Amino acid sequence: MYSLARELLFKLSPETSHELSIDLIGAGGRLGLNGLLTQAPKSLPVKVMGLEFANPVGLAAGLDKNGDAIDGFAQLGFGFVEIGTVTPRPQPGNPKPRIFRLPQATAIINRMGFNNHGVDHLIERVKAAKYKGVLGINIGKNFDTPVERAVDDYLICLDKVYAHASYVTVNVSSPNTPGLRSLQFGDSLKQLLEALRQRQEDLAVQHGRRVPLAIKIAPDMSDEETAMVAAALIESGMDAVIATNTTLSREGVENLPFGNEAGGLSGAPVREKSTHIVKVLAGELSGRLPIIAAGGITEGAHAAEKIAAGASLVQIYSGFIYKGPALIREAVDAIAAAKRA
Repeated sequence: MYSLARELLFKLSPETSHELSIDLIGAGGRLGLNGLLTQAPKSLPVKVMGLEFANPVGLAAGLDKNGDAIDGFAQLGFGFVEIGTVTPRPQPGNPKPRIFRLPQATAIINRMGFNNHGVDHLIERVKAAKYKGVLGINIGKNFDTPVERAVDDYLICLDKVYAHASYVTVNVSSPNTPGLRSLQFGDSLKQLLEALRQRQEDLAVQHGRRVPLAIKIAPDMSDEETAMVAAALIESGMDAVIATNTTLSREGVENLPFGNEAGGLSGAPVREKSTHIVKVLAGELSGRLPIIAAGGITEGAHAAEKIAAGASLVQIYSGFIYKGPALIREAVDAIAAAKRA
């Protein structure tokens, strides 16, 4: 069924089909129909960050930026759902066109630029959702906020989403907001993490519960840079790391239509790069905080590969666009089989 739907959706522009898909998934969720469209994955509960996940396969941030289809995605079988990236103020993002399909490589290039309706809209959508599972909210900075004041935007978002999130992801790795990736390194990262950690402690007292913080990093780092990030995460007391975001590399797609468009490349071409980052992180972290792996999971075996590399959970995005809900079940089955082996 999904292959037919994809054939129709791929006749539309990528952004139009994206918006239509969110509308349809959201409507199906409100009507309680999405669970009828696909076979539910087997139960494979896992506890990470002190949270109980129905299964280790989640929806990555970026597909549902505004939280418009939380129930719909949950009904498709995801073990957890991450929405966003959301910013303090609404913003339109970069000029269109800004999404490009590379079907020959099972890949996507996007330069969306954190287009979203703002954190207040997202909170209203979360309040309207019936989903009671693990919900991650991914936060970022507005494009016109200077990098040296980025911490202000992250704290505004953290304050607002804290009461509504199971965990909060801090996105410092999108390639589509100028200067953002500089926050991954050195004093900038330490200062950001210190401010977030302090605010997390204050909010935990205020709300009577501790909401874990995860940091999402880029795949375009050397082993030495990855080790430095791992050390900063341990020192600051972060709760998890998500590896990885999209890549600036064009290796493997240089000669394809749209292969040289600006933006972040996701899908199959980022798989090995992302898995390598997971392995390096796992070695550096030695189990002191969990890794959530994302990047290039287009088959169930790829999800099991990420777990074997040291991840506790996985997330899918581009693979879901190309393969549909069947990928969720396939990934859960592959992880379960690997654990039994």
